[in-house]
Amino acid sequence: MKRRDLLRHIEVHECVFVREGHSHTIYENSANGNRVPIPRHREIPDVFARKICRQLGVDEP
Repeated sequence: MKRRDLLRHIEVHECVFVREGHSHTIYENSANGNRVPIPRHREIPDVFARKICRQLGVDEP
């Protein structure tokens, strides 16, 4: 899955950008307070994208 598609998907589900790390971008689900680092790669494996969504508590893409 493309990184930009994953970010668009989690932003639609009310997750907000928190900060940029060294090699990751941190997003937080404003509803439950869960934070997840998202790597800065153009392609993110589908398994890893689903895991990120589960950790944030949003629907899987």
